[in-house]
This record gives sequence, C-alpha cells and structure tokens, in this order.
Amino acid sequence: MEFDTIAAISTPMGEGAIAIVRLSGDDAITIADKVFRGVHGKRLKDVSSHTIHYGHIFDSEKNEIIEEVMVSVMRAPKTFTRENIVEINCHGGLVSVNRVLQLILNSGARLAEPGEFTKRAFLNGRIDLSQAEAVIDLIRAKTDRAMNVAIGQMEGRLSRLIKKLRQEILEVVAHVEVNIDYPEYDDVEEMTHRLLKEKAIYIRTELTKLLETSHQGKILREGISTVIIGRPNVGKSSLLNSFVQENKAIVTDIPGTTRDVIEEYVNVRGVPLRLIDTAGIRETEDIVERIGVERSRKVLKEADLILLVLNYADELTKEDEQLFEAIKGMDVIVIINKTDLPKKINMDRVKELAKDHNIVTTSLLEDKGVDQLEEAIASLYFQGSIEAQDITYLSNSRHIALISQALQAIKEVINGIEMGTPIDIIQIDLTRTWELLGEVIGDSVQEGLINQLFSQFCLGK
Repeated sequence: MEFDTIAAISTPMGEGAIAIVRLSGDDAITIADKVFRGVHGKRLKDVSSHTIHYGHIFDSEKNEIIEEVMVSVMRAPKTFTRENIVEINCHGGLVSVNRVLQLILNSGARLAEPGEFTKRAFLNGRIDLSQAEAVIDLIRAKTDRAMNVAIGQMEGRLSRLIKKLRQEILEVVAHVEVNIDYPEYDDVEEMTHRLLKEKAIYIRTELTKLLETSHQGKILREGISTVIIGRPNVGKSSLLNSFVQENKAIVTDIPGTTRDVIEEYVNVRGVPLRLIDTAGIRETEDIVERIGVERSRKVLKEADLILLVLNYADELTKEDEQLFEAIKGMDVIVIINKTDLPKKINMDRVKELAKDHNIVTTSLLEDKGVDQLEEAIASLYFQGSIEAQDITYLSNSRHIALISQALQAIKEVINGIEMGTPIDIIQIDLTRTWELLGEVIGDSVQEGLINQLFSQFCLGK
C-alpha cells in the first residue's frame, strides 16, 4: 500500500529543549534531503538506516540557514509506519520548529492528519487496531497501572488472545463445513456437535473472563469520577488539597467559600481519580452559592464514587441525613473529619445511615487518616491485590461492546446445540462470533470507524 509523504510536529507545542518534526512516506528521505545540509556535504539518501546526523536546515530560496539540527533516518520496513521515516530534531522554540515544518511542507510533504502516523502503522500491518488504540491510552495514562495496561495492549496481549479464539472458531467452522458437504456420514455429524459444544463452552469461558476485567480496565483507562460532598465547612476542600498536595481549593472557616465545582486528577495507589470538590449542598439565599449547589447536585448524579464528608465536632443535621438519602445505591465512603476537635457526632446513627459503606475517620488538619482513606478507595475497586501486569485487561468501551456481543452470539451457539437446532443454523451464530472478534483487532471493520478512531489522536502521532 502506497501513500503520499506526511509531516507534522510530534512534540508538544511550546518552549522546550527539543522539538521533533516527523516525516513518513516513500519520499520522506528525498524531501528531507532538499532542505538538509550535512557536514562535508553528507546526503541523507546515502546514509545507513537507523542513524542520526548533524547539520543545518537550509532555505535555498532565501539562501539562509533556518536551524541547527540532528536528523534521524529510518528506512522501511523496520519503522513504526513500515514506511521511510525521518525525524528532524530542532530547538524547541515555537518559531523555529514551525519554520522547519513549513519548509518541509513547501518541499513536497503534506501536513499529517491527527493520528495519521499510527493509522498508517495499522493500514500497513505493523500493528492491529487494538494495538493502535493502545497508543492513545498510553499517551493519556495517568497512573503506573494504566500505563502497564496500555503497554500490554500495545505489545499485543489482547490481540494474541483474540486471534487464538478466532483460530479456534475457524477450525470448528471448517469442521462444520465438512458436515454440511457430507451429511451422509453420521459419525461426522455426531463428532461435529460434540466438538462444537466443547469449543463453544471454552470460548464462552474465555470471553466471560475477559469481560470480568472490563470494570477495572475502564477505571484504569478513564479514571473514577469521584465527587466530594458534604455540608459547608466540613473539610471537603481540605480533602481535595490533601490528595493533590497543593492548595487548589480555598480553605477557610467561612461556610459557603467554595462556590463552584473544582476538578483535579489524582493517583491514589494506582487508581486514577477525577476528583471533584463541590459547593456545600445546603439551602442558601446567596444567588452565586445557589448556582454552585445546583451544579453540585448535577455532578452527584454522574459520579462513580462519592466521598461523603461529615464533621466529627458537629451533631448530625437534617441536611446530613438528606445527603445519605441522595446517594443510596452508589459507591460511597463516609469520612468523619475533624477528629482533633471534641466529639459531638452520633457514630451509632452514622453507622445506621451508612449501612454497608466504609467509614473512615480523619483529621485533615493533622494529616491523620489519609492512608486509611486511600486504602479504602483502592480496596473498593481492586481489592488491594490485582496487578495490571498479570491480567489481560479489557478497558476500551468499543472492545467491551464487541466482546459482549460475541459472548451473546456464542451463548446462542450453545443454546442451539442443546435444543437440537440444525448445524447450518448454528454456524450463523458461530460465524457472527468470529466476525465480532475480528472487529476488535480490525480484521473486519469499516473505513468510517477507522477514520473516527484515529481522529481522536493528537497531531503528529
């Protein structure tokens, strides 16, 4: 498959030590040679693959040196895209790197679309679709665990499992075809039904195990939307600052200080939290605070985890009990804060309202109880023991949907066998399972979906 040559800046925009302009395509080396002046007249077309060379980027029309650079040359097929790749290492200023890119575009390259380098790696057979999607997961990973999951998928852990299952199905389909073509052999039919059920149960088991990781996989990939709620001045903003280790939220003794929703990503023992500090939920005459309270109620409905903060030094109020009522059926950790002050709260009533939810006591002022809170959060989602490197995690929503459909299709196969359905009818569901698994790795997927997936990538990747 031949494509034109593309180019883009592959490092974040802004000031930095180094910026990289990347080219990929059959003419990448030729185009780079038009603007590169190596020491002693060195030409890139003459150098060995996977080598780096010092020189200058030269604008021949203006007869001036644009940049001092190091240029890496990587020849097909042993590259990320399986095309010729050139990477021009410039100084990291905005003006500098943009001038180099513009000169490359004027010399015959086309500006790459978002994700087009990775898309070419997929289209050229360098990686499959699940591995390509893992690239963006790796870029966006916010914890070590999330990064390990993305690396495992990039290395083909999920792909190998899917390909193995598809091969198992393919072998059974071939056997079914023999049965259909030679129906006069009764022993073939009997063996086919026995083999078909055995394989279908095995595939059902593997897909079920894979789906069991999806909840934790999605957490690692997308993070947990975690809302801190409570009456004003119970310590919600102090809790946010304790997690973040910065004074992101204003902390005062004045109720109603937080007027809006404050968000921050934090890493709690490998669990990524999208931590949301809300305005204290209460009835108020203050117009601005009332808007903040309404926003708090909205994010509460969309949360994955609720951290309900109560004041150890206050008696439970009607507002506290209303909050317990509002979070029924959700994942909740109850935090009793300000234990450095004299006790007034009725703990028996708290336990009655909390039911089976974890209760953690803290004194954020004295930095006490935070470790226990972090352990409670980690245990709630990972039981404190699961390691990402030991498991093939299913973390992508598209993959989860396809595996769920494939599982349903293979269940239909098993049901059909048990009900004595003709084998050619059963084969339809079996083939459907094979096709759905193929969509996960991109063996059977529409061009529109491919374009949509890669459009989510950053420019230059």
